[in-house]
Amino acid sequence: MDESRRRLLAGVAVSMALPTMANAVAVQESAPPAKASVSKSSHASFGPLKQVNAGVLEVAYAEAGPADGPVVLLLHGWPYDIHSYVDVAPSLAARGFRVLVPFLRGYGTTRFLSSATPRNGQPAALADDVVAFMDALHVKQAILGGFDWGARTAGIVAAVHPERVKALVAVSGYLIGSQKAAQAPLPPEAELQWWYQFYFATERGKAGYDKYRHDFAKLIWKIASPDWAFDDATFDRSAAAFENPDHVAVVVHNYRWRLGLAEGETKYDAVEATLAEGPAIAVPTITLEGDANGAPHPKPDSYAKKFTGKYAHRTITGGIGHNLPQEAPKAFVDAIVDVYGWGKSSAT
Repeated sequence: MDESRRRLLAGVAVSMALPTMANAVAVQESAPPAKASVSKSSHASFGPLKQVNAGVLEVAYAEAGPADGPVVLLLHGWPYDIHSYVDVAPSLAARGFRVLVPFLRGYGTTRFLSSATPRNGQPAALADDVVAFMDALHVKQAILGGFDWGARTAGIVAAVHPERVKALVAVSGYLIGSQKAAQAPLPPEAELQWWYQFYFATERGKAGYDKYRHDFAKLIWKIASPDWAFDDATFDRSAAAFENPDHVAVVVHNYRWRLGLAEGETKYDAVEATLAEGPAIAVPTITLEGDANGAPHPKPDSYAKKFTGKYAHRTITGGIGHNLPQEAPKAFVDAIVDVYGWGKSSAT
């Protein structure tokens, strides 16, 4: 064999071996997934959903990524659904994370197992759903991410069950509150932002939301994200989740409970008493805020001291509104990847 041919064959052999060698190095290092750009996909789908009995619910959820990857649990808000993470989930899955995105109680195909269970929307109940969901899937610990109701729920789980939370990404920061705190009146301009809360306090408002839930939700989307040019297909894909038979009851109860106009379940009294104290969150946390969030939200400097572990805040620019994971998926993915690295380094 002449020298030139020998070199060519040697080069081919090395190039064929490179992918295997690279994979071996990645496994040995156990490095956090690298950052990469995330492209927005207006009409993407999660594909077939899964169902699991968890606590008082049969939970419908999307899953992506390897079964043995670090678990990321993503929680949506109102009036949104799991499609807020339709671009976030595949990007995280490609980086080796196991991503779980459940429909909250009252959304999508999540259902109560018993007609006798109160259609309770209080924050402690939603947090209990998350723990029950993790238990049902035998997930001991997860990175939690959320916005709106999802950020509040994730924060409660992190505060009350820190052993279950490896790290946290929360849009609009610290949203834990109480009925007592909600009794304090706000300046008129701030009260105006909560107009729907007062609407839901009336039977007329409940009937109106039931009749016009599609138009109502679309209005909230526009107000909360004034610069987000979503199309009808994007909205309609999420709006289908509001046809859940328990949706109106859960949403209305949530806002009435906040104002002290509806009772919660006594089994959550101890948790609510703890939350009323404004407990600190000690797990590694990154909070995010869009520069064009039109929904009521606290200023970052008002809650920074509530996070006593490793912490950072990021304001995402470019006309990003309330539904940050869907409007700026790359920023959300980057936060999950970064905070995962923090949690991993703190555990070693």
